[in-house]
Amino acid sequence: MSRDFLSFDLPESVMRGIQAAGFTACTPIQEDVLPIALRGRDVAGQAQTGTGKTAAFLISIFTRLLREADRRPRGQAGPRALVVAPTRELAVQIHQDARLLGQETGLDMQVVYGGVDYLKQRETLRGGVDLLIGTPGRLIDYFKQGVYALKGVEILVIDEADRMFDMGFIKDIRYLARQLPPPERRQSFLFSATLAHRVLELAYECMNNPTMVSVSPEQITVEGVEEVLYHVTREEKFPLLLGLLAREKGKRILIFANMKHEAERLAERLVRVGYHARAITGDVDQRKRLKIMQAFKEGGLHILVATDVASRGLHIEGVTHVINYDLSQDAEDYVHRIGRTARAGASGKAISLADEQYVLSLEAIEEYIGHKIPVEWPGDDLFVKPVSRPVEAGVRSRPDRRPAVVRPAVRNASRREAPAAVAETPVTGAEPRKKRRRRRRRKPSETPLPPIGEQ
Repeated sequence: MSRDFLSFDLPESVMRGIQAAGFTACTPIQEDVLPIALRGRDVAGQAQTGTGKTAAFLISIFTRLLREADRRPRGQAGPRALVVAPTRELAVQIHQDARLLGQETGLDMQVVYGGVDYLKQRETLRGGVDLLIGTPGRLIDYFKQGVYALKGVEILVIDEADRMFDMGFIKDIRYLARQLPPPERRQSFLFSATLAHRVLELAYECMNNPTMVSVSPEQITVEGVEEVLYHVTREEKFPLLLGLLAREKGKRILIFANMKHEAERLAERLVRVGYHARAITGDVDQRKRLKIMQAFKEGGLHILVATDVASRGLHIEGVTHVINYDLSQDAEDYVHRIGRTARAGASGKAISLADEQYVLSLEAIEEYIGHKIPVEWPGDDLFVKPVSRPVEAGVRSRPDRRPAVVRPAVRNASRREAPAAVAETPVTGAEPRKKRRRRRRRKPSETPLPPIGEQ
């Protein structure tokens, strides 16, 4: 039986935020983390995405900030709590969760990340903030400019620490940690999908005797996900995808591709056959990316095609299906992908298509997750031949691209007919220019050499 949030001694304003979010019973990670965190201890937690770890550290942050005195130096702008996330999407999601859970607390919360609103974020941050969430690059940029100070930070959170290593942010994390008060004078949280040796080393370096919390370490994948694998050739993948989409009838589908150009091409092909699909990749403008994500969350977009770089930290309620159009080349990426469905106790389905290009990574994935992915063999009826829908006038057939202009076919006239055609054309004005005869320039090697005796 899961523990109820009412059993914790939480401030009334925090409880109202929890109720507004619709939370009643704790998830396993929340049940393990909150008793330790509310006593002021440091926590290093291993938890998969979608297990509720964000709410665990946000509730702990709000409770401490409301009950403890503000220790920031007078006249110095800076946060009391700092949350560092590896990606813009995850930072935005944490900020949204913080605004929901902390809507009754009266605390100032801000998110900073690259790609948008550089001056606006800087000026807002200069005015002061209680909880600051951001990506390492933008946080360090503003700090070096003197926009805010870090000497008054009481709580540090490093989320998805394993991704910090993978994305090359570990030096930035260590730099930020050196600017904070020493570990014994602040509370720290670290969360990671895996507590590998490098993550544990970072934990002991930046934290004060942390308590290790691990939720279902023997089960890497999220509970509630039904996994299935199809072996298919490269040419058969798209017809099989169309058959699966028609059969599964998912309400909100997330499709992963390994390469940027493949994600964009796949979204275009889906649009041409009548599906409402868009693609987000690492180089998509941040404003456009957020707009696409908002449409997907609100149900206005049926299918979202993404790469691993753009998909980190996505938290979208109600994703019914995750489809690995390209089987992940990294075992941890596979776990993160399928963790986008079956979130917060819901159920979902993860379908993987293994072709001759990416099937070699299957063995490493199954070894990492600790089980074989069930294999199904598609029948002939599951392959659907793509048929492009007719494009109406004024309707774009490809996302963000103009429809192709169809030009009338022109019969090529032969060279013999050309003079007659010219002669029939009435001459108005100057006489047509005569074509200049090109003289073939001799190459140096073609110049005749004088006889040997004349040299």
